[in-house]
Amino acid sequence: MKKTMLLSIAVTTSLMASSVAKQAEEAGLKPIPNSQKELMKLIDNPKNPITDAKVELGKKLYFDPRLSKSGFISCNSCHNLSEGGDDGLEAAIGHKWTVNPHHLNSPTVYNSVFNSIQFWDGRSPHLEDQAQGPMQAAPEMAATKEHVAAVVSSMPAYVDAFKKIYGNDVKITLAKVADTIAVFERTLVTPSRYDDFLNGDNKALTAAEQQGLKTFIQVGCTTCHNGVALGGELNVFNVVNKYKYNDVGDFKGDANGMVRVPTLRNIDQTGPYFHNGMMKTLPAAIKEMGRVQLGADLSDKQVQEIETFLKALDGRKPDITMPILPASTDKTPLPDIN
Repeated sequence: MKKTMLLSIAVTTSLMASSVAKQAEEAGLKPIPNSQKELMKLIDNPKNPITDAKVELGKKLYFDPRLSKSGFISCNSCHNLSEGGDDGLEAAIGHKWTVNPHHLNSPTVYNSVFNSIQFWDGRSPHLEDQAQGPMQAAPEMAATKEHVAAVVSSMPAYVDAFKKIYGNDVKITLAKVADTIAVFERTLVTPSRYDDFLNGDNKALTAAEQQGLKTFIQVGCTTCHNGVALGGELNVFNVVNKYKYNDVGDFKGDANGMVRVPTLRNIDQTGPYFHNGMMKTLPAAIKEMGRVQLGADLSDKQVQEIETFLKALDGRKPDITMPILPASTDKTPLPDIN
């Protein structure tokens, strides 16, 4: 009798999980593939193919602060891979401790390869193009194209690595450096138990997390947060109501008022929230997003259920060993903190 009851419960649980997974699929949610071959189809760029050597060189450049004018700021400064792939600040801080003039929050670099466009206003089509921006932006790394090329070209170990990857006649430019950094960034994907669940493991999510996923779908969150990224595309902001901190900073989106929807992956580690970082906690962000985008006064129960699901999006981060950078030479541009 006991075995029959346990079997019945197991069957019921499995059917419920299958039902939730089907609802997720119908709502446009997609998992990170568990097949390396299928994953590569999503993250590789045929014009800039991923190779082990390119990833390793890109990692070094990602962590190298000498690419900045001050010699102090690296890509990792604002997109810290030790935690959520961001800086944990409401607005990014760059050269000469400059707060982002638009009061924009640093988006996470983890899973950014799944975004259809880059930057909050979507002005960049892919990671290779995006990587050029922060290096040259005055409030960020404040470097010039010439500075970046001179830094990399001044170190024989970097020059040799570029030649081995791109050929002996390679010209080291800011664009080539950005291309190489982007290859490393393309590998920064973090599959989670949520992906395991959508890939067929009915036990990957708890009953509470499955309920949270159902609520997430039912209240309409998947209207904007869908696909593999659970976001990553342009959408209208302030759809029903005006965001309570809308006037903090002057960011208004692209020319059509569209804003790139942030990924929800690792969301528990990427606060504060919204483009200007003014929402400090995840429950507050969920509540406000419901009011602004859905015109819904989400109950405490709904908020708690959605939060429970979102925490299941914390992913398995790639193993990253801190790179040892080549030594500067007498040809390496000196740091300039002015």
